[in-house]
Amino acid sequence: MIEIHKLVKHYRKTKALKGVDLKVNRGELFAYLGPNGAGKTTTIRIMTGLTRATVGKVLLGGCDVTKEPRAAKKQFGFVPQHINLDSELTVSENLLVHGLLHQMPRRAISQRIEELLDYIDLGDKADTLIKELSGGMKRRVMIARALMHSPQMLFLDEPTVGLDPNIRRRIWALIKTIQQGGVTVFLTTHYIEEAEFLAARVAFIDLGSIVALDTPQNLMAGIGNWAIDEFQSNHMRSFYFQTQEEAKKWAATHKNGFTLRRVNLEDAFLALTGKKIK
Repeated sequence: MIEIHKLVKHYRKTKALKGVDLKVNRGELFAYLGPNGAGKTTTIRIMTGLTRATVGKVLLGGCDVTKEPRAAKKQFGFVPQHINLDSELTVSENLLVHGLLHQMPRRAISQRIEELLDYIDLGDKADTLIKELSGGMKRRVMIARALMHSPQMLFLDEPTVGLDPNIRRRIWALIKTIQQGGVTVFLTTHYIEEAEFLAARVAFIDLGSIVALDTPQNLMAGIGNWAIDEFQSNHMRSFYFQTQEEAKKWAATHKNGFTLRRVNLEDAFLALTGKKIK
């Protein structure tokens, strides 16, 4: 569904992407993780036609983003990191504008708006101004807007940033439901547990290159199953073990304060790059 071949992007002297190769399967929920400046947003901007690659090619549903921009853009919906709804319009008016931009018939637009507002559980907010909604509601409207023209794939760039944990989990459920309905979902996020919970596969990108690509379970298992965080003054080090018994045996020989826990996806990223996702 999504194919990226030898993608390179230079901004003057900065090499934002250094030959990224990637394939995302039809109906897959794929997460793209990395620290600030790793190349996540540059990749998604190229895929959505907002930025041109220096070298390389992106195919969406077989359409070349550079050579067939209109055909490619019909394939996807895009939810950017920053809320860009028209705050002076109502919820339904925002969706209407998007439908008209995609040249949908008026009757189809009205029916689709009703379907989507029920889908995101905001049927009673159709005539409410965007500026009167909570942050979580605005995020749901942005997802509904991206789905107006029934795209085959959905790009989500930090879709839950700034939301409290309860609202984040509600958005997670919505994203999972969308994917289970057959839509291919490409997700970038700073919330490591978000990718661990949602994604079938994860790619780690750092300094413009993909350093690992696998299922969350395989990436975590690659470093161990149990972790010990050891605290020394203002410093913390993590050690990884295959079994809880091995971890406890190690802990018995050390006097510094520590915590024992399960390995998570951020541990795998840190072990591969030496950096935290933030």
